[in-house]
Amino acid sequence: MNKREELIVKYVADIKEKFGENPDMDLLTKVTVGLGPSIYNLDASRVSGSDEKELDTVKNNYLINKLGLADSDELMQAVNGIIDQYGRADKNKYRAVIYYMLCKHFGKESVYN
Repeated sequence: MNKREELIVKYVADIKEKFGENPDMDLLTKVTVGLGPSIYNLDASRVSGSDEKELDTVKNNYLINKLGLADSDELMQAVNGIIDQYGRADKNKYRAVIYYMLCKHFGKESVYN
């Protein structure tokens, strides 16, 4: 099992444990691949739920630029909702899991096809 596959196993465990869902493995893999080498960097691979600048980055770089959503209050509400469900105090909130959950939330799976 390569390093990316090992990380995906961790992401699957988090999605099942924190969100009570069985992930779409194809979509999760595509979201993970889309993050490129950042998944191997300890800092870049995680999202700080208490850092507003970090949450703005998720909104702007992922939701608006990648998924093509229009800027609105709903975007930050969704980000905060996912962070709350993940566990705001949990320091190991994987970026790939958050992006996957946001992609599902907004029904934008087609971006990865």
